[in-house]
Amino acid sequence: MRKKAAKNKAISKSTDGFIRVISGQFRGRKLPVKNVEGLRPTTDRIKETVFNWLMQDTRDATVLDCYAGSGGLGFEALSRFAKNTTFIELDALAAKQIEQNICTLDLNNAQVVQTNSLSYLAQKNINQPFDLVFVDPPFRKNLAQSSCDLLENNQWLSQDALIYVEVEIELSNFSPPNNWLLIKEKKAGQVFCRLYQRQSN
Repeated sequence: MRKKAAKNKAISKSTDGFIRVISGQFRGRKLPVKNVEGLRPTTDRIKETVFNWLMQDTRDATVLDCYAGSGGLGFEALSRFAKNTTFIELDALAAKQIEQNICTLDLNNAQVVQTNSLSYLAQKNINQPFDLVFVDPPFRKNLAQSSCDLLENNQWLSQDALIYVEVEIELSNFSPPNNWLLIKEKKAGQVFCRLYQRQSN
């Protein structure tokens, strides 16, 4: 019985993983990630591309990491001196791991909201709007379009906010709000990486 328990523990441990912070004050730090169905931690290669795009725009930004998953994008922003980051994650295990990683890094400018991202964004935002938003939802669930529409319509975005959207390449009908200007785009494997800037009305 003891051997079986040990084996199960080993299997569980082997299916979990980690993300690596690639630059900034936490460069090289490895943060544990739970093995959660549908969770796709952003690869180092994509993170490097995205944050090269955002090189001049992360410091002092208020950040919203929708569909946070591993929290990789939000933690990268914090490492590069974002003012604060809010992580939204539905899965309880993934959300708890993000909270633990916040404690590991001794951060007091990050929070986790364990909820459905669409429900969260469906509310009118009455607090400070966000300067930088990451929208990297689970694939093939048609979440990117609704998320972006809610961000624009419910006052979640600052006047010239930057929005990073990652979608599967076969999603051909994604259409950003009319006042979002596409400023960067790259195909990486099976995904399109796109950076938009909101144009003030």
